[in-house]
Amino acid sequence: MGGGIGSFIGPVHRMAAEMDGLATLVCGAFSSSAQRSIASGETIYRIPADRSYGSYEQMFLAEQQLPQDQRMDFVVIATPNHLHYPVAMAALESGFHVVCDKPVAFDVEQALALQSKVSECGLNFALTHNYTGYPMIRQARALIQEGKLGAIRRVNCEYLQGWLAQPMPDNKQADWRTDPTRAGAAGCFGDIGSHAENLMSYVTGLEIEALCADTTTFVPGRQLEDDGNVLLRFAGGAKGVLSVSQIALGKENDLTLQVFGDQASIEWRQDDANSLIVRYADAPMQVLRSGWAGTGAHSTAATRLPPGHPEGYLEAFAEVYRNFCKHLLGVVDVADYPGIAEGVRGMRFIQSVVASAEQGAQWVSLD
Repeated sequence: MGGGIGSFIGPVHRMAAEMDGLATLVCGAFSSSAQRSIASGETIYRIPADRSYGSYEQMFLAEQQLPQDQRMDFVVIATPNHLHYPVAMAALESGFHVVCDKPVAFDVEQALALQSKVSECGLNFALTHNYTGYPMIRQARALIQEGKLGAIRRVNCEYLQGWLAQPMPDNKQADWRTDPTRAGAAGCFGDIGSHAENLMSYVTGLEIEALCADTTTFVPGRQLEDDGNVLLRFAGGAKGVLSVSQIALGKENDLTLQVFGDQASIEWRQDDANSLIVRYADAPMQVLRSGWAGTGAHSTAATRLPPGHPEGYLEAFAEVYRNFCKHLLGVVDVADYPGIAEGVRGMRFIQSVVASAEQGAQWVSLD
């Protein structure tokens, strides 16, 4: 659902889903406009006319009536945030598995309702936090799980963009992301801050207990924040800083993670995604490279290309789909992809950031 004419993320989902030959796009409702949806199916996705639907309700009803071996198996939700919940709930109620863009819903209440529904119906639910799919992010996680960093003391994550540094009244992507009726209570923290929170949590395994958020809306007339910094307190005593901006002029998609333990630290940047820097207290610095010596099984499993061939955004995105499809097919028993639990946690994080900022940067518990 979604990803029609003018969408960036719709074609990305298709390329990622089909990269490993485990899934094929067979139908779709690509826009809230029936005419635009059908046109998108014909011109962008080359879907047969009878499988390009005018609405998601029509699609679910029609697909349910097809023979089991012909109907779609799961729905991909690539819409503005306010549509995630109704489409996901309707898909689950119709018996279809779900892959959903982040954040999982419009608010925490909707996220909890989806979690309850997933538990009730037993269907699979994936959340496309695609940065978890990078091989060296998998390696970073393994090093922490193996205790190579020792006790974690500090976590830093920055996600900086500059594309919203000026008003963009005629840009479809900017329009809905800065509209609270479609994006939700948060601007940049709902859009990319949710990715940063997920990346920190995925790699470190730490649970955020409380946060203190200072957010700003720099562009005049904008209704949602476009910049902010958050102090974090993790269970177990570690501290963290999360910085997010969409008005950082000159920054394209600058995502950086640093984790500091009492024995070693790691650093990863998306603009050099094949590398992971490891700094030890009593040994020389290492630069681990994806597909090369020194990487573990989880990193190797997520590596598609020989060393020296850059793997990037699409391959990481495809890793979520590969693991999701293998789980659906019964090839693996473990759901090794972000799911509804991560979606609920992400919504609690967004809600807490908004609450803290509204209270003048006061400490707020995620509970």
